[in-house]
Amino acid sequence: MTANQVDLVIYNAEVVTPTGKLSGGVAVDDEEIVQVDGDNRLPSGKEEIDAKGNVLLPGAIDPHTHMGLAGYQGGFDEHFEYDFETETRGAVHAGVTTMLTFLFQSEPYTPSVDRYADIGSKQSYVDYGFHAVIQSEVHVEEIPDLAKKGITSFKLFFNMYKTAAPILNIEHADVGRLYDTLKQLQDVPNGIAMVHAENDDLSKRKRAEVEADGRTDVTAWADSSPPISEAMQVEQVARLAQDTQTPAYIVHVSAKESVDILDTYQSQGVPIYGEVLAGHLAHHTGQDIGVFTKVSPPVRGPSHHRRLWEGVSATNLQHVGTDHAPSSLAGDVNRDDIDRYGDIWEAPRVGRPGMGYLLPILLSEGVNKNRLTLEEVANLSATNTAKRFGLYPQKGAIVPGADADLVIADLDKSVIVDDDFYHTMEPRWSSLHGWELTGLPTHTFVRGKLTVADDELLVDKGIGEYLPR
Repeated sequence: MTANQVDLVIYNAEVVTPTGKLSGGVAVDDEEIVQVDGDNRLPSGKEEIDAKGNVLLPGAIDPHTHMGLAGYQGGFDEHFEYDFETETRGAVHAGVTTMLTFLFQSEPYTPSVDRYADIGSKQSYVDYGFHAVIQSEVHVEEIPDLAKKGITSFKLFFNMYKTAAPILNIEHADVGRLYDTLKQLQDVPNGIAMVHAENDDLSKRKRAEVEADGRTDVTAWADSSPPISEAMQVEQVARLAQDTQTPAYIVHVSAKESVDILDTYQSQGVPIYGEVLAGHLAHHTGQDIGVFTKVSPPVRGPSHHRRLWEGVSATNLQHVGTDHAPSSLAGDVNRDDIDRYGDIWEAPRVGRPGMGYLLPILLSEGVNKNRLTLEEVANLSATNTAKRFGLYPQKGAIVPGADADLVIADLDKSVIVDDDFYHTMEPRWSSLHGWELTGLPTHTFVRGKLTVADDELLVDKGIGEYLPR
């Protein structure tokens, strides 16, 4: 190492960069990466960490989280504040260094953005940005003002939750509102419409058919919102993106038909992109999963699961998120007392602690099962999302000038998932309990600050910064 001293040096690593893997390390000064090089060319550091030959990845960016969602019937701010501490604590343990979360309210968002950003600055262990859920025409109209506040991505439920789950108090979008949103975004740099694509009109009728047959298992849940329910909406979004030439992003793609549609339109140059959830990459209905996978859109059969992995490899699905949605089981319930084979219709809609398994799933089920390369993991978990949402090159890659958001991961380290695997508000409602995951983060750095080492949290809350885009 050379004589010039910097704040931090990580050495003896397999560094995953945008141009490939490098044996060596990184130098960090004033929260930024200043050098990526072989060990013998790195400067000395005030703090030096031996990666012990393990992988060094860019910190993961979760594009799909729902802080405060448990406050959908009131008290959003209170839940939002609480979640920012508990859920980002779990995130940073698992190598997530940035999250994008959805603001959700009926009133105009613009007056509230500064308040939400301030909550995050006091509570968060990771850097963060916001999407806004389009609930009304007022929200469409305020898109230019929100862009000035640093929010350039907007979610619509098309037309999911038109009748399903009224308790969530979500206002669905029709074609007209989606079109108006895309038109508004044409003049917004990095502007993008995020779409939950499920046809509620069809699903309502399909669910009635399934319930009439007396079915109550997890496949009944999947059949109540069949692949066509998603695919028909994805097709419409793609055509509108083509017509307006405005980027659209399909959240949590679950059906093979949807991947095929994305492939068709992407090959024509249409600006439409796909996200898959880490949970959908882990699970399919052929597994012994039970009620813990009650999510929307549903976990589907093995052929859909295979196509999702193919879509990831072929870059039809460029992003991996989690739909992390914190809420708690009622009372002091022991997980072992939950009937995993109970009535799917009666099972609670409890949020999943997804940020805790985003990187572990990609490493264990992806890299260690020869489905993904380390370079693909970096792209899926960080680089692509940073570019899509206007955070690159500040975030998303191990390059000089970027924030030093870094993760050391041991591809041989294993764990059996249990309550202690998570560090969030509610660890019990997890579809991964009992799974052995191999390939785990060991050290997480947020802007050059070592935040977690060997599962020990080393910092106080409030280190996260708001990321206007």
